[in-house]
Amino acid sequence: MMPLTNTLQQTTLFSSNDFTMPEHFGDDRWTILHGDVMHIVPHLTRAVFDAVITDPPYASGGASQTAKNRSTTEKYSSLRGDKALPDFDSDQMDQRSWTQWMCEWLQMVRTACKPGAPICLFIDWRQLPSMTDALQWAGWTWRGIAVWDKPSGRPQRGRFRQQAEFIVWGSNGKMPLERNVGCLPGGRILDPFAGSGTTILAAVQEGYEAVGIELTDAYFQLGTQRVKQVLESQK
Repeated sequence: MMPLTNTLQQTTLFSSNDFTMPEHFGDDRWTILHGDVMHIVPHLTRAVFDAVITDPPYASGGASQTAKNRSTTEKYSSLRGDKALPDFDSDQMDQRSWTQWMCEWLQMVRTACKPGAPICLFIDWRQLPSMTDALQWAGWTWRGIAVWDKPSGRPQRGRFRQQAEFIVWGSNGKMPLERNVGCLPGGRILDPFAGSGTTILAAVQEGYEAVGIELTDAYFQLGTQRVKQVLESQK
């Protein structure tokens, strides 16, 4: 475990003096915290992040609750055995529970973001309406939907190919044009569901600071090692 250093000081990120730092790894440009977003985010300093980019659990696989309760590998992957990716948490909720959960963490995350901070959330078509509702309920300004084209989507006989997922985006209030939001110079990005570290890695490569949170131990290990190895190989 590497302690937070330089610009990513614990005193900068966290406002609670009695907060016990969870397991974490990173350097002066990035860190990934091992824990639950619901437990960590309430202790973050207000207005410390310039943007949120994240891919939360969709909880959309399976038409019945029995099907939803299957592992994420069973629901979303055709790979089995040692080739399968690790299962991840928080994907077994029904739609009402998932929407409430989204509302709660989105509201908490907003308090940790600066005025005008953009947010980008990845989702599929099944939970798209619930996500736009949750974003607005939490106080964010909903600004649109971008399409993520996935040419590898499998064809379905007699149906349209599931070839697109979506990015719901908005902002923490107004987005003044003079703020130069598109560039976010010197910005700090938060990913509350860091997974394998893709957003953290991309953010650092683009010159930003990045903080991730990951609940599932297997993905915390995978994400931290992946970011570390790629960045070291580019030195």
